[in-house]
Amino acid sequence: MKTGLDGPLVDKIRKIRALVLDVDGVLTDGRIIFDDAGKELKFFHVRDGHGIKMLMRTGIEVIFLTGRQSRVVEHRAKDLGIKSVYQGAKNKVAVFNEMLAEKGLKAEETACMGDDITDVALFRAAGFSAAVADACAEARKAADFVTAMKGGKGAVREVCELILKAQGNWDEIAEKYELP
Repeated sequence: MKTGLDGPLVDKIRKIRALVLDVDGVLTDGRIIFDDAGKELKFFHVRDGHGIKMLMRTGIEVIFLTGRQSRVVEHRAKDLGIKSVYQGAKNKVAVFNEMLAEKGLKAEETACMGDDITDVALFRAAGFSAAVADACAEARKAADFVTAMKGGKGAVREVCELILKAQGNWDEIAEKYELP
């Protein structure tokens, strides 16, 4: 399991201009809850959202790319100010490549975060990849970095802080919160 940072990994992270996030199992704990009326519910961690906001303040775009379709995802994206949401992506790499062309990004300027076998090809396409601690074995093995936190439990915040620190933006962020 890869959890430490080294020189080449930091070099990859310094190039990042966009963070592409899977939703179920990354921003959530992977559970999908339906009430009696069939309304879908998901639980999101507030610290993940705050990490996303801090990252966005430094100019890094955050993008949702998920294989499922859910109005809950649209609401969460709007709540966080995320403008790029790709849902129902059966072939994540194809959608990823279209997104790169739309945004004028290079693959090495993107970080991708996932939790399942459906994310492995995307990990190979991106400049930097991260799997949540409770991701499937194939995703953990393919990722550049494996979080200490589980999906929906602060893993996204962990990666946001990693990017902020590697790019030299953490101290400026910390000052705003009067951290030592």
